[in-house]
Amino acid sequence: MKHLLLLASVVFILAGCAGKEYYEPEDTVGDYENTKASLNADIVSMNKDGATLDSGEIITKRGLSKFKLPEGYSFLNISDNKVIASNYKDKVLVDKREIEVEGVVVAATVKDDRLAMLFSDNSIQLYDLSLDKTLLREYFTHSFVNDTRIANPHFMSNIILFPTLDGRIVIVSTANNQVIKNIVVDADGQFNNIIFLDVIEDTLVAATANKVISVGEGVLNLKDYNVRDIISHGSNIYIATIDGQIIKTDISLNIMDRRKYTYAKIYALAYGSSLYALESQGYLINISNDFKSDTIYDFDFDNEQKVIALEDTIYYNDEYMVLK
Repeated sequence: MKHLLLLASVVFILAGCAGKEYYEPEDTVGDYENTKASLNADIVSMNKDGATLDSGEIITKRGLSKFKLPEGYSFLNISDNKVIASNYKDKVLVDKREIEVEGVVVAATVKDDRLAMLFSDNSIQLYDLSLDKTLLREYFTHSFVNDTRIANPHFMSNIILFPTLDGRIVIVSTANNQVIKNIVVDADGQFNNIIFLDVIEDTLVAATANKVISVGEGVLNLKDYNVRDIISHGSNIYIATIDGQIIKTDISLNIMDRRKYTYAKIYALAYGSSLYALESQGYLINISNDFKSDTIYDFDFDNEQKVIALEDTIYYNDEYMVLK
């Protein structure tokens, strides 16, 4: 009986292994040939706008920065030519200035001495740096489980867009520093914090891990997608989904093209002269601009380490590569 149980266990384990399915392209063209460069340090934390290295140096959408964070701080954003970082305790850094705050800041943006912050308890704050004064503090439903990708606030001409941890965008007027509207992107998902926020041609585009929304000219469009990654380039949106799809839409989320890569697990999207997708099994998929063809490269990286794509550059392990 003991031997039968052992045999049954072995069969079950083997069956489970056999059931694991991975992306395997029919053919690749070999290694992606472009100059690699060293970071001289490892990535220890990251978000949609950049990363922190264990040396204290930072990566932004502008590339590897010479700016060095004090010990204990992690990069959040660069805006208004100012680096913003959090110690994830009780302070936020705006360039070289430390500001004490009541809570843990997880996202922030600055413009014209106004600092817009999102806290881990899902509250928002607007702070005047020149007056050392809080202009607004509002609390929303606490979110206990969040996607690690947290979007930063966004300043427009006369409003501020605050992405929250419970799937909404809070619109604050800069004229009176008051909340004027809430846009619900995702009220139901378990991981429903806003992971992407951009304004393209006066159209707001935002996403959680479960939904993508576009709001422009009084029209709201909402689509259900299980999002692996999402980026914008020009007037187009590119969405990689959990089921291996890569979808190109316009700013109203109308599908223009799509391609399917069975079992693919896309880590990140980037844009050189065309779209690239980094796949977990060690492949780099390059899709033509018309979405009619693709080229698949071998791309060796450690998928257990942190990987981030910013604009046309992929940062991985302790290296980075600019895409053609």
